[in-house]
Amino acid sequence: MKHLKYLALLSTFALLSSLGALARDNNKHSVSFADSVQIGGTQLEAGDYKVEWQGTGPTVQVAFVQYGKTVATAPATLQTNKQVIQDDIVTDSTTAKVNTLKEIDFAHQKEALVFTQGGM
Repeated sequence: MKHLKYLALLSTFALLSSLGALARDNNKHSVSFADSVQIGGTQLEAGDYKVEWQGTGPTVQVAFVQYGKTVATAPATLQTNKQVIQDDIVTDSTTAKVNTLKEIDFAHQKEALVFTQGGM
């Protein structure tokens, strides 16, 4: 009887751990910038980044991670599109020729992150 109790407890823990890991993966995507972009007060150089956020939205705090280190954070709005979209990075070029990051649409997903001005 005691073994059955421990087996049930271990099975429940294993199930909850795997569900937690799946939930975390949904809030993390890879993105590549062909050119440098400005997000908040930080200039991100061209390259590959992981984009991570906590929560389900609509307002989330996004971290840009490169080589395991968070290099920038910014507030964003997590939007769910009605149809699956293509991978796309939307920027706005200012008169000073600075590309400001406005939106990231994730390939084969219905999610998009829309960035607001004034993020850090």
